[in-house]
Amino acid sequence: MKFSLIATAAFALSAEAHCIFQELSVNGQKQGSLVGLRAPNDNNPVYDVTSQDIICQKQGRTSDKVISVAPGDKLGAYFGHVIGGAQFANDPDNPIAKSHKGPVTAWLAKVDNAATASKTGLKWFKIWEDTFDTSSKQWGVDHMISQQGWVNFNLPQCIAPGDYLMRVEILALHSAKTQNGAQFYMSCAQIKVSGSGTFTPSQTVSFPGAYQKNDPSIVVNIYGPMGQPDNGGKPYSAPGNVPVIKC
Repeated sequence: MKFSLIATAAFALSAEAHCIFQELSVNGQKQGSLVGLRAPNDNNPVYDVTSQDIICQKQGRTSDKVISVAPGDKLGAYFGHVIGGAQFANDPDNPIAKSHKGPVTAWLAKVDNAATASKTGLKWFKIWEDTFDTSSKQWGVDHMISQQGWVNFNLPQCIAPGDYLMRVEILALHSAKTQNGAQFYMSCAQIKVSGSGTFTPSQTVSFPGAYQKNDPSIVVNIYGPMGQPDNGGKPYSAPGNVPVIKC
């Protein structure tokens, strides 16, 4: 590819304050850029919750690797403005623009082979979330930014062994006052869980299907009377009213 084309593509990406989930870590050990991931080719969000793109983002790169993890492991999902992180030195929108407030959630779906399984028709359950802290007025995205793009959580101890797709999602709500204004960013990691867990989810959801276009957590004005993104001091529940599993 000629440099001029690369430069053009880079400029197009830098014009938006978006992000990509592009690396997984296990107990602090980075697995490598795009290793074990199904990630999009660009950093543009998904707006349509009825689209197949809401599962693992638009069709892009699919790794042939499956990452081994164990129940209780500390998992990290790295989001960066573009592949590699910053678009340029001191990029103010890396890992994402500070204005893009919203929750972060993590989901699992059991599959036969994480490297080859179709992303469609799966049954998903939520293993973690970071939504909105009414006392600190901090969103999950704020915590991600403070950790230089990393979202960290522990894989629940009860997860049964086998292959899974792990979907980690950022929902940016800065323009969510109107329908199709909310921005969804996600990729899916391909993982193999060891151990002897026996958890079977009693409640699962499908993507698409878990979210509705008029969900009050998707079409929402997060700006309070003073114009701050504090949700008016009210609690916030992530879309779909799906609880995090309990072991």
